[in-house]
Amino acid sequence: MSSNIDLVIFGARGDLAKRKLLPALYQLDKAGLLPDSTRVAAVARENIDTVEFIKHTSELFKGLYGEDNWDEKVWSRFSRRLHYIKVDFSQKKEFSGLKQWIVDKRTMIYYLATPPSLFGSICKHLDDAGCVTPTSRIVLEKPIGHDLQSSEQVNGAVGQYFDEGNIYRIDHYLGKETVQNLLALRFANRMINSQWDNSCIDHVQITAAETVGIEGRWSYYDKVGQLRDMVQNHLLQLLCMVAMEPPSSLKADEIRAEKVKLLRALRPICGDSVEEHAVRGQYSAGWISGSPVVGYMEEEGCESDSSNNETYVALKVHIDNWRWAGVLFYLRTGKRMQDKVTQVVIVYKDNPHSLFPETEGEANNKLVIRLQPNEGIELEMVSKKQSLKERLKTEKRTLNLDFFDSSGESRIADAYERLLLEVMKGDQWLFVSRDEIEASWHWCDRLLASWRDKKVATKPYSAGSWGPSRAEILIENDNRSWQEE
Repeated sequence: MSSNIDLVIFGARGDLAKRKLLPALYQLDKAGLLPDSTRVAAVARENIDTVEFIKHTSELFKGLYGEDNWDEKVWSRFSRRLHYIKVDFSQKKEFSGLKQWIVDKRTMIYYLATPPSLFGSICKHLDDAGCVTPTSRIVLEKPIGHDLQSSEQVNGAVGQYFDEGNIYRIDHYLGKETVQNLLALRFANRMINSQWDNSCIDHVQITAAETVGIEGRWSYYDKVGQLRDMVQNHLLQLLCMVAMEPPSSLKADEIRAEKVKLLRALRPICGDSVEEHAVRGQYSAGWISGSPVVGYMEEEGCESDSSNNETYVALKVHIDNWRWAGVLFYLRTGKRMQDKVTQVVIVYKDNPHSLFPETEGEANNKLVIRLQPNEGIELEMVSKKQSLKERLKTEKRTLNLDFFDSSGESRIADAYERLLLEVMKGDQWLFVSRDEIEASWHWCDRLLASWRDKKVATKPYSAGSWGPSRAEILIENDNRSWQEE
């Protein structure tokens, strides 16, 4: 990593910067991973100075980490890196203040923690002010558009000023330790890799469930929905990591090329197949962790008497290639669900002939890859029950690898720590290419269009449940069931 790197955060007074970006940079500094000369410019519209910004950040961190985990020495070093620059993003002339802060011959990283509608104008104003050089990098937060056409417009606007090799599109799921471990699990273990295809795997489940609701964002979310908010990016990226072909190397271009091939191999869900292969849901009032919660249409900020916007999606997905022909992938994601859990479940085929009749139909090995709440890997298998009374009585046992307990570390690094570190290294392997973005939007757009054309209504589900009953039918029609424990 170059020692001559400066980071500029646009939207530094926003929620993302406060909850994720600034804490991630502090943790990198604490771990000794920030070069001594690295500076951080916090850019926002608020009329405060650097002293006040540092004070606010100090209060934020003390509330976040508590007095017991507060390291005054690290904070003293980190706070000296911070500078606050007031900029109205819509005013070209105000970027001159940022230009004065920039030092020649240093690599600039611009992190746009702003709405995508501002990406193009910010890039133009940076270029007009002379802040963009061939070494400058830019980081974009999702969503990159709301459909294929708008994503092409956003990518095109940014691409006028930054080469593709300098554009880092964030999907924070790719920064999670478990997602990266999928590469090692699949490609470093012959035992796993040799059985990672349709000859051994029966089906795959990918779940991303949240207990939270709209959190005061009703007007925004009602224009987006769960398919755009979660499936188009997070779930399809997880699907890529699970199902892509082995790359020829771990270089960014090789990994990203295999993900694009996988996305282009997804069978469209459209026309008459939409009712059979996709479920839309919307939560109604219910209970979460013993407390009552309101339904979607009773949420704060609701601006309509009715809405067909989905807060839940379940999909049955086919991948049309040689490795996965005949293997079904079940994806589901929703808000106000029973538990907060993100996991990938690989369900292996049963033996063609069983020597143990009591296990028939229940002996499938399962590989459970947990992303949250506790990152790790479980392998469900059958073993002999320890007993003198019963001859070869079997039972299911679980081998559990908990990443936190087995790491010897005091904490698991947040995804943004890894992602920011890779941006500073100049490595794009954990970031999404333009081709990936547009391939995923192309697939999602066809599903969205079919929902509109077929006038598919959302199915109600009670808050605190696992989603609408139609989602259970989706998988049970194939003599399978969701993994929910």
